[in-house]
Amino acid sequence: MFFSHSALADEGGVSFWVPGFFGSLAATPEQPGWSLATIYYHTSVSAGADVARAREFTLGRVPGNVTVNANLNLSVNATGDLGFVIPTYVFATPVLGGQASVSLVSAYGVVSTTLAGQLAGSLTGPGGGSIPFMRSESINDTTWGFGDLVPQFALRWNAGVHNYMTYITGDIPVGAYQSNRLSNLGIGHGAIDAGGGYTYFNPATGHEFSGVLGFTYNFKNTATQYQNGVDLHFDWGASQFLTKQVQVGLVGYAYKDIGCDSGSGDRVGCFQSQVFGIGPQFGYVFPLSETLQGYINLKGYAEFGASDRPKGWNTWLTFAISPAAAPPPAPRRMITK
Repeated sequence: MFFSHSALADEGGVSFWVPGFFGSLAATPEQPGWSLATIYYHTSVSAGADVARAREFTLGRVPGNVTVNANLNLSVNATGDLGFVIPTYVFATPVLGGQASVSLVSAYGVVSTTLAGQLAGSLTGPGGGSIPFMRSESINDTTWGFGDLVPQFALRWNAGVHNYMTYITGDIPVGAYQSNRLSNLGIGHGAIDAGGGYTYFNPATGHEFSGVLGFTYNFKNTATQYQNGVDLHFDWGASQFLTKQVQVGLVGYAYKDIGCDSGSGDRVGCFQSQVFGIGPQFGYVFPLSETLQGYINLKGYAEFGASDRPKGWNTWLTFAISPAAAPPPAPRRMITK
């Protein structure tokens, strides 16, 4: 539920939502009070001519009177290392019969991007004629900085082994971003994202499955006059608790741009991106004190089925501190004469 900075569609293949943010136990209620999650996120992706050409237009390296009709060996490669800090407060007082929480996502890290190859096209002259051209291109860019801020509000409900949630979040575009820079840690525009999820969790058997579906509405990037279409994303996780502390399983996601991009800065057409991912996960819950517990989760995704968007692999290492579950009350001793 935050920005995909290292990816390059959406504008140049960049989306507000990072697929894989939600996973196992997404809809289960939490203990009231403050909690803190930190995430180390690493990604390595690459894309072909479709994304590379879009980046050329965004960077302003292709004049307005040029029609690009071919791309030869043009590609984009990017890596990102980001650290996320996510404080959350869970309210004890029910809201609409459920449990309310508020969170704020902030990030700091580095993104490195390379665009290289040959760009071919035609230059349209004043009389309507065209002159073919070919140009070799090689750009390297690395950016350190803070990402955009992402607030979130969520409601969760529990009914035995069934758990439900709904959320709303959005992007406050204050991160490191320049429209003429190849690597950015912000997306350069605001966004609103909302959705809902379900978790089946049976503590007696240790079986768990979660799925969260959401949609993103993107506002126009005023620096480029480009507006991304509506995005659909579905994150899921399936796991088995081998003990009350040890969890193993699978995670996955599906991401698709279901609305065409638009705006006067759109020179690549509809440009609808999609990508899918799947991989393993491992989790471990452990006590920190009488009132606090820790949780470590490691998951990774291999991507496939990408179009108009980079694909590769990414890993997430999460460490969270939260209030421990309250122990059951001790049985009262019956006094008899």
